[in-house]
Amino acid sequence: MTLRIGFLGAGFISRTHRWFLRRTHVDHRIVAVHDPDPARAAHLAERTGAEVVDEDRLLDSVDVVFVTTWTSEHERLVLEAARRGVAVVCEKPLAFDAEGAARMAAAVEAAGVASHVGLILRAMPQVLLTRHLLTETAAGRPLTIAFRDDQFIPVQGYYDSTWRADPARAGRGTLLEHSIHDIDVIAQLAGPVRRVSGVVREVHGLDRIDDLAVARLDLDTDAVATLTSIWHDIVERPSQRHVEVFAERLVVTLDGTPEGVLTWQHTGESPQALQGRALAERCAALGLGRAADIVEVGTGAMFNPLTPFLEAVRDGTPPPLPLRSAVDAHAVVDAIYRSADLDGETVEVSGPS
Repeated sequence: MTLRIGFLGAGFISRTHRWFLRRTHVDHRIVAVHDPDPARAAHLAERTGAEVVDEDRLLDSVDVVFVTTWTSEHERLVLEAARRGVAVVCEKPLAFDAEGAARMAAAVEAAGVASHVGLILRAMPQVLLTRHLLTETAAGRPLTIAFRDDQFIPVQGYYDSTWRADPARAGRGTLLEHSIHDIDVIAQLAGPVRRVSGVVREVHGLDRIDDLAVARLDLDTDAVATLTSIWHDIVERPSQRHVEVFAERLVVTLDGTPEGVLTWQHTGESPQALQGRALAERCAALGLGRAADIVEVGTGAMFNPLTPFLEAVRDGTPPPLPLRSAVDAHAVVDAIYRSADLDGETVEVSGPS
């Protein structure tokens, strides 16, 4: 079976998905593309052999649709795909808030279609092995996570777009648009998140587009995490994540890029370090990922997040990272924004009503 794939959105993030598609063993073909910018649509179609079509025709001619538009369009397009029985890949954030994300998750579940959310850090060997180390008895109880995420503000030429500066299309700034990844990782490592406090700033003067967010997260494990998320103007500096995790008898330092080094040390032992393919292969040996899904990214490696999803579509099995997986992270982001509106007051994390 050859899966027919369509792209609603032909911007920067579509290139990332196409990169992973070229490295999957699941038989597929990109057959249709749509974008409000005809030049973008034509460029993607030319590179993939697809046809430029309108939204209706695209959804009527594919088995899987990648929703890679700006955030304000996600819910409308996902609900329409679900209505037509089309499997969906949707980029993060799913929506402006947890309520919207929950509606999207409910729609694909009610329709019985497979879905996948682009929380790509879950495919990083650094995150997978850290989570494994924290579950081992030797680690003891988790104590704290210090997470710093910095990126140049993504309205520069590199991203070839300006929509992230528009709250009508993006919703909010770095906390929602970028660090929802980080919130999800913190919860994966030592969560879930119980209460938060936070502040946000709009240093660039873009209304409701926060470019600095600092938050404290109290976790159900009684661990405490801190998150600092920054959009700066250092265009020469690539997007970077630096994470330090302390448990009673374990310290882990990780770099959240495919090339990054993971170092860890238990009480009474010397430090250990792994990176690149060796790190991914250690994860595969521990059953944290499949060796067949390892893809090399520059000098690093990670697991192809699309292969298990496409297999699920092909085989009619449950997908491993459906849209529902992102709702909790959305609820935490909502809570941090509520706290910021209350001058940093601590607030409880509550799911969508």
